[in-house]
Amino acid sequence: MDFNTPGWMKAVQISEPGQPDVLTLCEREVPSIGEDEVLIKVEAAGVNRPDVLQRQGLYPPPPGVTDIPGLEVAGNIVSLGKAVTNWKVGDAVCALLAGGGYAAYATASACLCLPLPRNLSMIEGAAIPETFFTVWTNVFERGRLKAGETLLVHGGSSGIGTTAIQMAVCLKARVFATAGNAQKCRACEALGAERCINYKTHDFVSILKELTQNRGVDVILDMVAGAYLPRNIALAAAEGRIVIIGTLGGATADINCLDLMLKRIVLTGSTLRARSVAEKSAIADQLRRKVWPLLDEGRIGPQIFRTFPLSDAAKAHRLMESGQHVGKIVLEI
Repeated sequence: MDFNTPGWMKAVQISEPGQPDVLTLCEREVPSIGEDEVLIKVEAAGVNRPDVLQRQGLYPPPPGVTDIPGLEVAGNIVSLGKAVTNWKVGDAVCALLAGGGYAAYATASACLCLPLPRNLSMIEGAAIPETFFTVWTNVFERGRLKAGETLLVHGGSSGIGTTAIQMAVCLKARVFATAGNAQKCRACEALGAERCINYKTHDFVSILKELTQNRGVDVILDMVAGAYLPRNIALAAAEGRIVIIGTLGGATADINCLDLMLKRIVLTGSTLRARSVAEKSAIADQLRRKVWPLLDEGRIGPQIFRTFPLSDAAKAHRLMESGQHVGKIVLEI
């Protein structure tokens, strides 16, 4: 193996489903790679909401995937599978994983690796894949957002939210957001949101109907669901698209189907982890062509809130669950 890779590595395991303290440092064997995979010496790993759900026992890894959490990393390639021709040992990459990111080494499908954007650090690179893949497929593919249309991003100060705001603004959409306090609202507006509404003190439906002259919003990216769904339907424009990517407010809701019919609203949603490598590779190709130039030019970028050493993964999870962060939380390996 290249770079004198050791046989064992530090990693974070979930000792049992539960609170953040169940994340413990351990030693695991360095994973072996398939013919279409690469081995990455991990410098940094992004922390995401699905990692929290996995720790709680609510989002198990797909069959055949390691139980080590972590869906995105940045680092250098140290070994190549036999069929890999588009990368070389030493390349700096960020990669989308099905799991295994909270470790010193991780395997990734070669087609789900992307070059570390120009002038970005490994920490910044590790904050890109899960978020950018999620935003692209849900806002621009499922939501079909176009230049000149309006987008509402719930949870605008999250990693997903800060990314969606920047990408939509760059692609000439009119963007609104919701967040839970004045500081978070200011952060969203600094990234380009025309108006960010504090959902704890104001009614986003009435405010955005007024701002759109009662037309409503074309695309709504919703990680809350639950009681937000009927309000989203009330706010959606004719031919509007509501895309659900999380259920922080609950997985069920009572809705008026007649409103869906009268306004011809599309209600959709998705998860990323369980999708096939081929499907995720198609998203990677779109990002490489349409979004990576924006990253290379510095027009958009991940918003890093705080970093932790790998041994403090539990602290990183506590911070994520507190909801106090704006942008991304990253583990340094």
